[in-house]
Amino acid sequence: MKRILVTGATGHLGKGIVEALLNYVPPQQIVASARDPQQAAGLRKLGVEVRRADYNDYDSLLAALQGIDKLFLVSAVAFSDRLAQHGNVIRAAEAAGVRHIVYPSIQRREGVTAVIDGVTDSDIGTELLLRASGMAYTIVQHPLYAELIPLLVGERVVRKGLRLPAGEGRIPLTGRRDLAAASAAILAGDGHENTEISLNAGVSYSMRELADVYSELLAVPISYTAITPAQYVAERMADGLPASVAGFFGSWLAAIAAGAFDQPDPALERLLGTPATPLGEVLTAALE
Repeated sequence: MKRILVTGATGHLGKGIVEALLNYVPPQQIVASARDPQQAAGLRKLGVEVRRADYNDYDSLLAALQGIDKLFLVSAVAFSDRLAQHGNVIRAAEAAGVRHIVYPSIQRREGVTAVIDGVTDSDIGTELLLRASGMAYTIVQHPLYAELIPLLVGERVVRKGLRLPAGEGRIPLTGRRDLAAASAAILAGDGHENTEISLNAGVSYSMRELADVYSELLAVPISYTAITPAQYVAERMADGLPASVAGFFGSWLAAIAAGAFDQPDPALERLLGTPATPLGEVLTAALE
């Protein structure tokens, strides 16, 4: 019996993948790992085995990965030592005999340079480690999660509209649930070894189109104004965000302006067998 392990199973993406896997394979084939297994009690109730694994603790990773055939490595949080943590997981997986690793990397359009501090470089480094590991790998490229848009927009949207340093850039905003379901399909199926798959909603949105979606959801006219990164940081700091967080949010929007994500792809729809969840539906849930 092939067994699949998903790390970070108490987070949004990891938990979503585990739950989606239950549509494909029996719970006995699924293992979830977490730094604190008690936080994954809900998955245990579904019949999923939960193991302790800490990216900073190689021995815990080696123990957790015993008997595992496929691994989904949920990426570590930004501004941690992501590459070292991912390296620990990859080395432990190789030592434990894991045959295939799936890793979610940031979507990067070829020919476009847009570095997101704390994310891009460590994703590229992780991809290099996977290719050199000797194990089969699948790199699934994700755009910005649609659920994060309200954080980047801020709470003044009704009074001020969308004031973002995204220029006329476009992005295929995609819900985490769809990305989790597509990743589960990859894990449960055969193939996809040593490939890169761009997973997104298959349609790109400009910020003006995003403003139209907000207008419909909030039932008031919402405008879009393209501002500079410096203006954005200053305004978000006035909202109470620390400068480092405002700058981090701004870097994602600057990447949108540069066109880094503007590469819609039908792969997600093919894997799901249905169209992606409409953006308005995802944003409605996120705003609630």
